[in-house]
Amino acid sequence: MSGHVHTNAIEELINKAMKKVGAMKESDICRFIPATAGGYVHHFTFKKMKGEEPDKLGQMITQHILAVEKPGRVVPKRRAARGSRKRRDQVLFTKQDIERILKMAKMAGDDEMVRKVIAQRQDLKTLKRELMSSIRQGRVEQHLWQTYVDAVQNQQQQQSQLQASAMAL
Repeated sequence: MSGHVHTNAIEELINKAMKKVGAMKESDICRFIPATAGGYVHHFTFKKMKGEEPDKLGQMITQHILAVEKPGRVVPKRRAARGSRKRRDQVLFTKQDIERILKMAKMAGDDEMVRKVIAQRQDLKTLKRELMSSIRQGRVEQHLWQTYVDAVQNQQQQQSQLQASAMAL
């Protein structure tokens, strides 16, 4: 294909290619056009080429779809895993493990560790319920009170940060 591909000509090529591969929308033909970096042409690249480099896009469509008897889908480029990546730096504890750590921390008298463990496993509502229950039973659990105070302060701090960021907008 030589010369400049006009807007109507590129639209015709795209429509012919869509019919040939059975595509529902024009970005579906991207999967039949190989990219220079491997895999197929990204739909953003396709759209950009359509506007800025219609000659080159027309040549690619002709070469990889229209001039081929039976166009084949290009194998997608390998991409980095997303979402399910396992964090190697975090240790996951079962509920029984956490209970054992909490018991050991109480036995050792490590109030800070007790607060951290309780705060990690309980929300503010649960902490409040446990604190009220211990008071009704006549027990004073200093670590539970301190954990509740820390949780309330954290919540207030988060709310004030949200308000500050909202006001900045």
